[in-house]
Amino acid sequence: MPPAAFLRDCWQKRPLLVRNAFPGFVSPIEPEDLAGLACEDGVLARLIEHDRASDGWKVRHGPFAEDDFPGLPDHDWTLLVQDVDKWDADIRALLAHFGFLPRWRIDDVMVSFAATGGSVGAHVDQYDVFLLQAHGQRRWQIDASPAPPLDFRNDVDIRLLREFHPTHDWVLNPGDMLYLPPGVPHHGVAENPCLTFSVGMRAPAAAELLGDYADTLAADAPDELRYADPDLALPGDATEIDEAAIQRVEAALHQLRMDDPDRFGDWFGGFITTYRSAVLPAADDHPLPRAAMEQALTDGALLWRHPWSRMAWRRARQGSGADAARLYAGGIAYPLATDDAGRLAAADSIDAALYAGLGEAGRAAVAALLAAGHYRLEQEEDEA
Repeated sequence: MPPAAFLRDCWQKRPLLVRNAFPGFVSPIEPEDLAGLACEDGVLARLIEHDRASDGWKVRHGPFAEDDFPGLPDHDWTLLVQDVDKWDADIRALLAHFGFLPRWRIDDVMVSFAATGGSVGAHVDQYDVFLLQAHGQRRWQIDASPAPPLDFRNDVDIRLLREFHPTHDWVLNPGDMLYLPPGVPHHGVAENPCLTFSVGMRAPAAAELLGDYADTLAADAPDELRYADPDLALPGDATEIDEAAIQRVEAALHQLRMDDPDRFGDWFGGFITTYRSAVLPAADDHPLPRAAMEQALTDGALLWRHPWSRMAWRRARQGSGADAARLYAGGIAYPLATDDAGRLAAADSIDAALYAGLGEAGRAAVAALLAAGHYRLEQEEDEA
């Protein structure tokens, strides 16, 4: 299916099963690799166990100890690790296959290992997800009916559906992929020990957007903007909040609106390039001087994008030339020429040729991004 047809007919409209989406696919990681990663500090990992007799569910959060896994049974449990694309370059390389989507919409690749019968229960996600079977087999059931029941159980620690009535039932083999739009109930159960890669989209809730937007407005608001009532009339009842007062409150809040579209775009660009887990690349305590960076590039070094660095760009409504666009990286905006912003946002690495093709503002931005930790300089001796 051409990507344009997928976006027109399926994206956020209906599920799609793609058999052999990745022909001959072989998982780049083993279950043991995933278990080892789940033991590391800073890794978001969960272990979900299901007791079939009582239909009870137990959830544990990482980091785990290495001896947590040998004692597990050979059935009915699942290990889930988020952001594996940030920790493993081979997993990250899979994202190149999803270039038909805005890169800033892609959140992470979550990898799950399930023992036979392992599952996380029937549930529903509020974001698009591509479920790629990487190893073993998993049975997926979905409810694609127009109005599925969405009430949750109140007797478990995870958001499981109280009722689930599947309309489709498939067993996925390695290389098969299932796309699910938001709001489609689904239930995956391992037919045998298996690995599943979940490419999830970032879909911030309206409440999340509003909260960050309001915080930004409040932080930038001058103290002089206040409730005011120069038209105050003699009140009929001094204890009443009358309609005129309510209108003045609305007027006070309206003063905080971002009427400037570039200011609004800068807010969203900063918001969407900041990770939901607030993980950001660390700034260098002793940043490399720009001249030294340029010499290293000339000598054949590369600047590699930090795996936690999120970048996107936007055309400015007002501006031209060197500030016709904005590059966003980790919540910070960099005014740049349009070509430079697009090239840097798309580049996983920067070599001497790419750097030489940038304008002065683009080169200055690269030096600033290196100092902020968004790039790592790799010398030839680093590769040896």
